[in-house]
Amino acid sequence: MKLLEDKILSDGVAVNEHILKVDSFINHQVDPELMQELGKEFASHFSGKGITKVATIESSGISPALMTALALNVPLVILKKQPSKILNQDCYQTVVTSYTKGTNYELTLSQKYISEEDHVLIIDDFLANGEAATGAVRLIRKSHATIAGIGILVEKSFEPGHDKLTQQGIEVYSLARIAKMGEGFVEFVKE
Repeated sequence: MKLLEDKILSDGVAVNEHILKVDSFINHQVDPELMQELGKEFASHFSGKGITKVATIESSGISPALMTALALNVPLVILKKQPSKILNQDCYQTVVTSYTKGTNYELTLSQKYISEEDHVLIIDDFLANGEAATGAVRLIRKSHATIAGIGILVEKSFEPGHDKLTQQGIEVYSLARIAKMGEGFVEFVKE
């Protein structure tokens, strides 16, 4: 999506070949108009797939996921990373390894908000090695819900995440696909 690619080129900061800072418009300060357009794009791409819920992992995926849910007119379910004192029973849990932090966390989903009747679209900000998305898929499948697909804002196409997900039969739709990057530069996959 040219709109997102242009925003990455103008406001993103490629620190090195693995880290792209987008904190000025995606994950610290949020550009609501951009998020609305990204949500409309995901909704358009996945329309007609019978989606009943949109899900995301807290916290960077919440803004685009909310706008996608709004455009699809379905609820948003947030998969929690932090342990909760009140959300500790009747929930599904799985362990995920964070790519950016190199630590493990327990991803949690209340059984109240997802069921086997649901067809879920997962939205996330980044796709690199696919651990977070695979954890989200694993968690949603524990409820016997089905996966409609995964929408990604920024995919690092040189990492294994995309293949890891498509090999499971999951459609991955990424709005900006990075072919390579390094300090001060980003190159997108040519479509």
